[in-house]
Amino acid sequence: MRFLIAPNAFKGTITAQRAAQLIQKAIEEVFPASQLVIQPIADGGDGTCQLLLESLHLEKVSLPALNAIGQPCLGFFGWDEKEKKAFLDVSTCSGLGVLADEQKDPWLASTFGTGLMIHAAQEMGAEKIVLGLGGSATMDLGTGILAALGFEFLDEKGRNIPMYSPGWMTQVKHIQSSIPKPKLTFTCLCDVQNMFYGPEGAISVFGPQKGLKPKDRTEFEKAASDFHQLLVSKARKEKRDNPGFGAAGGIAMGLSSFFDVIIDYGAAYFFEQVRMEEKIQSSDWIVTGEGKYDQQSTQGKGSFELLQLAKKYGKRSALITSGGLGESSGFDLVLNLPDLDFKAENLEKVAESSLLNVVKSALQSGGFD
Repeated sequence: MRFLIAPNAFKGTITAQRAAQLIQKAIEEVFPASQLVIQPIADGGDGTCQLLLESLHLEKVSLPALNAIGQPCLGFFGWDEKEKKAFLDVSTCSGLGVLADEQKDPWLASTFGTGLMIHAAQEMGAEKIVLGLGGSATMDLGTGILAALGFEFLDEKGRNIPMYSPGWMTQVKHIQSSIPKPKLTFTCLCDVQNMFYGPEGAISVFGPQKGLKPKDRTEFEKAASDFHQLLVSKARKEKRDNPGFGAAGGIAMGLSSFFDVIIDYGAAYFFEQVRMEEKIQSSDWIVTGEGKYDQQSTQGKGSFELLQLAKKYGKRSALITSGGLGESSGFDLVLNLPDLDFKAENLEKVAESSLLNVVKSALQSGGFD
C-alpha cells in the first residue's frame, strides 16, 4: 500500500514535520512493507516558508536581526539562486510566539526585523520575495519592512522617527521614498481572507491576540487609516482594502503602495511548489491532519485543499484532528484525537503520544483496509 503522509502543523503542540515523522513511525510499525512519501504541508500560516525551504532543498541564509519589539534574534530565509527568489516567514523575526503577554503591543511592534532580512536578500540579488504572513505580532502595515528598504518616516519637523518608538505610527507626518526604489516584487502567502478594516478586519479580529486593548480599537483603526492615507498619497495611488490585506497586520496593503504585490492563498501555492498533485496520483491513501478541523478549515486551509485534490483523483483520504467537526468533512476516515490540557507541563509529549497511538490503533483495527 502506498501512503502520502501530508499533515499540517497541529497548532500549539506539534510541527508539521514532527507530525509526519510520527505518522510515518506508526505506519512502518504496523505495515512495514508499505511505500511512504513524506510531504508535510502548510497553507500560509506560521512556518510556511521554512517548510518550503526544506521541501525545495533551498540554501538557508542566516543573519542577525531584530524581533517585533526590537530585541536581537537570528533570522533566516531560503534562497533560490536560479530564480533570484527569497522565501521567508514574517514570524521568523516579527512573530508573536516568542513574546510574553506583557510584551505584545501593536502600537510598538514593527516588521523592521523582517525588512532587514529582505534587504539582505536584495543585496544578494533577489528580485522576488515570497513572504509567509502567518504568526505575526505586528499591525504596522509593513512599514518596518519599508524602513529597512530605505524609506524614511519623518515627524512634523522632518526628523527621522526611530523604529520601535511607542506610538510610532501616530508620529509620522511625512514619508520619504527610498532612492532608488528597490526592484522587488512580493508574493504574500496567507491562510485568511480578512480585509484590514471593518468588523471582520485585522484590527477587530486579530488585534486582541496581538495585545490591542478593546478600549483602544477605535483609536488604533483611525491611526492606521490616517497612516494608510499618508502611504497612498506619497505613492499617488488610491486608498483600497482587499481580501487578504488583513493578514499579518496589513503587510500586503502597505507594501502594495510602492511595490507589485500578489496575495496568494498559501495552500495552493505550496502544493504547486512541491508538486503535490503528482504525489497524490501515485498514492493509495493520503493522510493529513491539523490541530482542530472546523469551519475555518474550509476557507483555504491545507487539509481541506488536500481533500479536494484527493477527490479529484479518486484517492482515499484520512484526517487526524480534534474537536469532532471532521466527521462530516468528506474524508474517508477521520481519526479523532483526545482533547488536551494546554496548561500541562508535558503538553508536547502527551500530544505526540496521542497522535502516534491514534494512528497505530486505526491501522491495527483495519481502518485503512
